[in-house]
Amino acid sequence: MTSIGTASAGSSGELPDRDRDESGRPHNRRPRDGLGRPLPYGAAGVPRQPEGVARTPSETLDEAQRLLDEGKPFHAHEVFEDAWKAGDGLPGGREPLWQALAQLAVGLTHVGRGNPKGSVRLLRRGAANLQPYAGQRPYGVDVDGLRTWAQALADQVQAGRMPNSVASCSPRLRAC
Repeated sequence: MTSIGTASAGSSGELPDRDRDESGRPHNRRPRDGLGRPLPYGAAGVPRQPEGVARTPSETLDEAQRLLDEGKPFHAHEVFEDAWKAGDGLPGGREPLWQALAQLAVGLTHVGRGNPKGSVRLLRRGAANLQPYAGQRPYGVDVDGLRTWAQALADQVQAGRMPNSVASCSPRLRAC
């Protein structure tokens, strides 16, 4: 990863230096904590999920579940986002299931960050976006169980009862 940029911002209106990837696109290289929050440069963070990884649906669910179990819902969201974006250019396009699962993971991220408003909003949005799959188990995903989990956690958070840890309240993506 390289850092390519322009001169620091000044009175001339130039843009400040930014972290960039090898192709020159903006890409933040700061280390992150387990909930995806940026840390100062040089701080010890957790390894970031590589972006753009092609996985099968089963591999996506396995990796996301592992990350959820470790209390890393932000990283699980990135895995779901890769699956969602993998639909670009395919006949059916992006599959809404992956977006809904990413929203649930971001809702759980907000729980861990102590942001009740954001968590309730994303948990409810993700649950609503799973509605078209109600009664189904695409790729083995326990859609009805996830919708029930998300609504219950949103209700709990809205009532002012934040969980002690995200790992302890992370859902099972597949029915046992």
